Amino acid sequence: DGSKAHCAGVKDVWPQKVRADPGSAAFLRRPQEDLWPMLLMQPATVTFVKIHLAAIWIFDEGSAITAPWEVWTHMRWPARLVIIALLIMSAWSVGVMIDRWAAFRAARKHSRLFASAAASALRENRLTDAIRAAERSKKGHLARVVISGLREFQLHDESPATPEEKIEASRQALARTEAIVHAELERGLGLLASIGSTAPFVGLLGTVVGIIDAFASIQQNQTTGMSAVAGGISEALITTALGLFVAIPAVMMFNYFTGRIKAFDVEMNNSSSELTAYFLKTHIASRR
Repeated sequence: DGSKAHCAGVKDVWPQKVRADPGSAAFLRRPQEDLWPMLLMQPATVTFVKIHLAAIWIFDEGSAITAPWEVWTHMRWPARLVIIALLIMSAWSVGVMIDRWAAFRAARKHSRLFASAAASALRENRLTDAIRAAERSKKGHLARVVISGLREFQLHDESPATPEEKIEASRQALARTEAIVHAELERGLGLLASIGSTAPFVGLLGTVVGIIDAFASIQQNQTTGMSAVAGGISEALITTALGLFVAIPAVMMFNYFTGRIKAFDVEMNNSSSELTAYFLKTHIASRR
Protein backbone atom coordinates (compact mmCIF):
# COMPACT_ATOMS: atom_id res chain seq x y z
CA ASP A 1 0.00 0.00 0.00
CA GLY A 2 2.83 2.36 0.80
CA SER A 3 4.40 1.80 -2.65
CA LYS A 4 1.08 2.38 -4.35
CA ALA A 5 0.64 5.64 -2.47
CA HIS A 6 4.16 6.71 -3.41
CA CYS A 7 3.51 6.00 -7.10
CA ALA A 8 0.26 7.88 -6.92
CA GLY A 9 2.08 10.82 -5.37
CA VAL A 10 4.63 10.79 -8.16
CA LYS A 11 1.89 10.71 -10.78
CA ASP A 12 0.26 13.69 -9.15
CA VAL A 13 3.44 15.70 -8.77
CA TRP A 14 5.11 14.98 -12.19
CA PRO A 15 2.48 16.63 -14.40
CA GLN A 16 2.52 19.66 -12.14
CA LYS A 17 6.29 19.99 -12.55
CA VAL A 18 5.98 19.61 -16.31
CA ARG A 19 3.29 22.24 -16.46
CA ALA A 20 5.28 24.51 -14.19
CA ASP A 21 8.43 24.19 -16.36
CA PRO A 22 7.69 24.90 -20.04
CA GLY A 23 11.26 24.05 -20.99
CA SER A 24 10.94 20.51 -19.70
CA ALA A 25 7.61 20.09 -21.47
CA ALA A 26 9.16 21.21 -24.76
CA PHE A 27 11.98 18.72 -24.17
CA LEU A 28 9.46 15.94 -23.72
CA ARG A 29 7.46 16.93 -26.77
CA ARG A 30 10.45 17.41 -29.16
CA PRO A 31 13.33 15.21 -28.04
CA GLN A 32 14.81 14.77 -31.55
CA GLU A 33 15.29 18.49 -32.20
CA ASP A 34 17.55 18.88 -29.13
CA LEU A 35 19.28 15.51 -28.99
CA TRP A 36 20.46 15.23 -32.60
CA PRO A 37 22.79 18.27 -32.53
CA MET A 38 24.46 16.92 -29.40
CA LEU A 39 24.78 13.47 -30.91
CA LEU A 40 26.33 14.92 -34.07
CA MET A 41 28.77 17.11 -32.14
CA GLN A 42 30.21 14.25 -30.15
CA PRO A 43 31.88 12.39 -33.10
CA ALA A 44 33.25 15.67 -34.47
CA THR A 45 34.70 16.57 -31.06
CA VAL A 46 36.23 13.14 -30.63
CA THR A 47 37.73 13.24 -34.15
CA PHE A 48 39.23 16.69 -33.57
CA VAL A 49 40.79 15.56 -30.30
CA LYS A 50 42.24 12.46 -31.94
CA ILE A 51 43.75 14.49 -34.82
CA HIS A 52 45.21 17.00 -32.37
CA LEU A 53 46.77 14.24 -30.26
CA ALA A 54 48.14 12.51 -33.38
CA ALA A 55 49.74 15.74 -34.58
CA ILE A 56 51.35 16.25 -31.17
CA TRP A 57 52.63 12.67 -31.22
CA ILE A 58 54.09 12.97 -34.72
CA PHE A 59 55.77 16.33 -34.22
CA ASP A 60 56.94 15.67 -30.70
CA GLU A 61 60.36 17.23 -30.20
CA GLY A 62 61.68 14.13 -28.55
CA SER A 63 60.82 11.80 -31.43
CA ALA A 64 60.99 14.03 -34.52
CA ILE A 65 64.06 14.11 -36.76
CA THR A 66 65.07 17.73 -37.01
CA ALA A 67 68.69 17.64 -38.24
CA PRO A 68 68.99 17.85 -42.07
CA TRP A 69 71.55 15.05 -42.18
CA GLU A 70 69.32 12.76 -40.11
CA VAL A 71 66.41 13.50 -42.42
CA TRP A 72 68.60 12.70 -45.43
CA THR A 73 69.82 9.39 -43.98
CA HIS A 74 66.28 8.26 -43.19
CA MET A 75 65.04 9.07 -46.69
CA ARG A 76 64.85 6.50 -49.45
CA TRP A 77 66.46 7.06 -52.83
CA PRO A 78 63.28 8.10 -54.71
CA ALA A 79 62.75 10.95 -52.23
CA ARG A 80 66.47 11.77 -52.35
CA LEU A 81 66.34 12.10 -56.12
CA VAL A 82 63.44 14.53 -55.80
CA ILE A 83 65.42 16.58 -53.26
CA ILE A 84 68.49 16.60 -55.54
CA ALA A 85 66.38 17.75 -58.49
CA LEU A 86 64.87 20.57 -56.43
CA LEU A 87 68.30 21.67 -55.19
CA ILE A 88 69.60 21.80 -58.77
CA MET A 89 66.59 23.84 -59.84
CA SER A 90 67.12 26.18 -56.90
CA ALA A 91 70.82 26.70 -57.72
CA TRP A 92 70.00 27.33 -61.38
CA SER A 93 67.30 29.85 -60.54
CA VAL A 94 69.61 31.69 -58.13
CA GLY A 95 72.25 31.86 -60.86
CA VAL A 96 69.74 33.36 -63.30
CA MET A 97 68.60 35.88 -60.68
CA ILE A 98 72.15 37.05 -59.99
CA ASP A 99 73.01 37.26 -63.69
CA ARG A 100 69.89 39.24 -64.62
CA TRP A 101 70.19 41.55 -61.61
CA ALA A 102 73.79 42.40 -62.51
CA ALA A 103 72.92 42.87 -66.20
CA PHE A 104 69.94 45.13 -65.47
CA ARG A 105 71.93 47.16 -62.97
CA ALA A 106 74.73 47.72 -65.49
CA ALA A 107 72.24 48.56 -68.24
CA ARG A 108 70.55 51.17 -66.06
CA LYS A 109 73.85 52.73 -64.98
CA HIS A 110 75.40 52.92 -68.47
CA SER A 111 72.18 54.14 -70.07
CA ARG A 112 71.95 57.05 -67.67
CA LEU A 113 75.52 58.10 -68.47
CA PHE A 114 74.91 57.75 -72.20
CA ALA A 115 71.62 59.64 -72.20
CA SER A 116 73.14 62.84 -70.88
CA ALA A 117 76.21 62.66 -73.14
CA ALA A 118 74.22 61.82 -76.27
CA ALA A 119 71.64 64.53 -75.63
CA SER A 120 74.28 67.24 -75.45
CA ALA A 121 76.10 65.91 -78.53
CA LEU A 122 72.99 65.66 -80.71
CA ARG A 123 71.86 69.07 -79.58
CA GLU A 124 74.99 70.46 -81.26
CA ASN A 125 74.72 68.12 -84.29
CA ARG A 126 77.86 66.19 -83.34
CA LEU A 127 77.01 62.68 -84.46
CA THR A 128 80.58 61.43 -84.06
CA ASP A 129 80.65 62.42 -80.39
CA ALA A 130 77.30 60.70 -79.84
CA ILE A 131 78.65 57.50 -81.40
CA ARG A 132 81.74 57.65 -79.19
CA ALA A 133 79.57 58.10 -76.11
CA ALA A 134 77.55 55.05 -77.16
CA GLU A 135 80.73 52.99 -77.62
CA ARG A 136 81.79 53.85 -74.07
CA SER A 137 78.44 52.63 -72.75
CA LYS A 138 78.03 49.34 -74.63
CA LYS A 139 76.40 47.64 -71.63
CA GLY A 140 73.53 50.09 -71.72
CA HIS A 141 70.43 49.17 -73.68
CA LEU A 142 69.88 52.74 -74.91
CA ALA A 143 73.42 53.07 -76.23
CA ARG A 144 73.15 49.87 -78.27
CA VAL A 145 69.91 50.98 -79.87
CA VAL A 146 70.91 54.56 -80.60
CA ILE A 147 74.33 53.70 -82.02
CA SER A 148 72.76 51.39 -84.58
CA GLY A 149 70.56 54.19 -85.88
CA LEU A 150 73.41 56.70 -85.93
CA ARG A 151 75.76 54.36 -87.80
CA GLU A 152 73.08 53.49 -90.32
CA PHE A 153 72.41 57.18 -90.92
CA GLN A 154 76.12 57.91 -91.34
CA LEU A 155 76.51 54.94 -93.67
CA HIS A 156 73.89 56.35 -96.04
CA ASP A 157 74.98 59.95 -95.58
CA GLU A 158 77.16 59.99 -98.69
CA SER A 159 75.03 57.56 -100.69
CA PRO A 160 72.72 58.69 -103.51
CA ALA A 161 69.68 57.68 -101.46
CA THR A 162 67.07 60.27 -100.68
CA PRO A 163 66.78 61.64 -97.14
CA GLU A 164 63.51 59.75 -96.68
CA GLU A 165 65.26 56.49 -97.57
CA LYS A 166 68.08 57.28 -95.17
CA ILE A 167 65.62 57.90 -92.34
CA GLU A 168 63.71 54.73 -93.17
CA ALA A 169 66.93 52.69 -93.15
CA SER A 170 67.84 54.15 -89.76
CA ARG A 171 64.35 53.37 -88.44
CA GLN A 172 64.66 49.73 -89.55
CA ALA A 173 68.09 49.46 -87.93
CA LEU A 174 66.66 50.81 -84.68
CA ALA A 175 63.79 48.30 -84.77
CA ARG A 176 66.16 45.38 -85.40
CA THR A 177 68.43 46.40 -82.55
CA GLU A 178 65.47 46.83 -80.20
CA ALA A 179 64.38 43.26 -80.90
CA ILE A 180 67.92 41.93 -80.36
CA VAL A 181 68.40 43.82 -77.09
CA HIS A 182 64.96 42.72 -75.86
CA ALA A 183 65.84 39.07 -76.53
CA GLU A 184 69.14 39.45 -74.69
CA LEU A 185 67.44 41.06 -71.70
CA GLU A 186 65.05 38.11 -71.51
CA ARG A 187 67.87 35.57 -71.48
CA GLY A 188 67.31 33.04 -68.72
CA LEU A 189 63.83 34.25 -67.78
CA GLY A 190 62.18 31.37 -69.62
CA LEU A 191 64.11 28.94 -67.44
CA LEU A 192 63.18 30.94 -64.35
CA ALA A 193 59.50 30.77 -65.29
CA SER A 194 59.75 27.02 -65.91
CA ILE A 195 61.33 26.45 -62.51
CA GLY A 196 58.69 28.56 -60.79
CA SER A 197 55.86 26.64 -62.44
CA THR A 198 57.27 23.09 -62.18
CA ALA A 199 58.99 23.10 -58.77
CA PRO A 200 55.70 22.66 -56.82
CA PHE A 201 54.84 19.65 -58.98
CA VAL A 202 58.28 18.15 -58.41
CA GLY A 203 57.67 18.57 -54.69
CA LEU A 204 54.26 16.96 -55.15
CA LEU A 205 56.01 14.04 -56.81
CA GLY A 206 58.07 13.67 -53.64
CA THR A 207 54.83 13.72 -51.67
CA VAL A 208 53.43 10.86 -53.71
CA VAL A 209 56.69 8.92 -53.37
CA GLY A 210 56.66 9.40 -49.59
CA ILE A 211 53.08 8.18 -49.32
CA ILE A 212 53.86 5.15 -51.49
CA ASP A 213 56.85 4.31 -49.29
CA ALA A 214 54.69 4.68 -46.18
CA PHE A 215 52.12 2.18 -47.40
CA ALA A 216 54.84 -0.15 -48.66
CA SER A 217 56.43 -0.17 -45.21
CA ILE A 218 53.05 -0.98 -43.66
CA GLN A 219 52.64 -3.95 -46.00
CA GLN A 220 56.20 -5.14 -45.47
CA ASN A 221 56.31 -4.87 -41.68
CA GLN A 222 52.71 -5.91 -41.16
CA THR A 223 52.27 -3.05 -38.70
CA THR A 224 49.69 -0.34 -38.38
CA GLY A 225 49.52 2.96 -36.58
CA MET A 226 51.11 6.36 -36.95
CA SER A 227 54.64 5.06 -36.35
CA ALA A 228 54.46 2.99 -39.52
CA VAL A 229 53.69 5.98 -41.75
CA ALA A 230 55.43 8.81 -39.91
CA GLY A 231 58.64 8.48 -41.94
CA GLY A 232 56.90 8.56 -45.30
CA ILE A 233 54.73 11.48 -44.26
CA SER A 234 57.77 13.46 -43.10
CA GLU A 235 59.51 12.85 -46.44
CA ALA A 236 56.38 13.95 -48.27
CA LEU A 237 56.10 17.16 -46.25
CA ILE A 238 59.80 17.98 -46.67
CA THR A 239 59.74 17.61 -50.45
CA THR A 240 56.55 19.64 -50.74
CA ALA A 241 57.97 22.44 -48.58
CA LEU A 242 61.22 22.45 -50.56
CA GLY A 243 59.31 22.63 -53.85
CA LEU A 244 57.42 25.69 -52.64
CA PHE A 245 60.65 27.20 -51.28
CA VAL A 246 62.18 26.91 -54.76
CA ALA A 247 59.11 28.06 -56.69
CA ILE A 248 58.06 31.15 -54.74
CA PRO A 249 61.29 33.19 -55.17
CA ALA A 250 61.53 32.14 -58.83
CA VAL A 251 58.02 33.38 -59.60
CA MET A 252 58.52 36.63 -57.69
CA MET A 253 61.82 37.43 -59.40
CA PHE A 254 60.41 36.48 -62.82
CA ASN A 255 57.62 39.01 -62.37
CA TYR A 256 60.11 41.63 -61.16
CA PHE A 257 62.46 41.11 -64.11
CA THR A 258 59.55 41.13 -66.54
CA GLY A 259 58.49 44.51 -65.22
CA ARG A 260 62.02 45.85 -65.60
CA ILE A 261 62.19 44.62 -69.20
CA LYS A 262 58.92 46.37 -70.00
CA ALA A 263 60.39 49.60 -68.65
CA PHE A 264 63.52 49.09 -70.76
CA ASP A 265 61.34 48.50 -73.85
CA VAL A 266 59.56 51.79 -73.25
CA GLU A 267 62.88 53.60 -72.92
CA MET A 268 64.26 52.04 -76.12
CA ASN A 269 61.09 52.85 -78.03
CA ASN A 270 61.15 56.47 -76.85
CA SER A 271 64.84 56.80 -77.78
CA SER A 272 64.18 55.41 -81.26
CA SER A 273 61.29 57.82 -81.76
CA GLU A 274 63.35 60.78 -80.58
CA LEU A 275 66.27 59.83 -82.83
CA THR A 276 63.95 59.47 -85.83
CA ALA A 277 62.43 62.86 -85.03
CA TYR A 278 65.97 64.30 -84.84
CA PHE A 279 66.75 62.96 -88.32
CA LEU A 280 63.55 64.50 -89.67
CA LYS A 281 64.33 67.85 -88.10
CA THR A 282 67.85 67.72 -89.54
CA HIS A 283 66.46 66.94 -92.99
CA ILE A 284 63.94 69.78 -92.78
CA ALA A 285 66.59 72.22 -91.59
CA SER A 286 68.94 71.25 -94.46
CA ARG A 287 66.24 72.00 -97.05
CA ARG A 288 65.80 75.57 -95.86
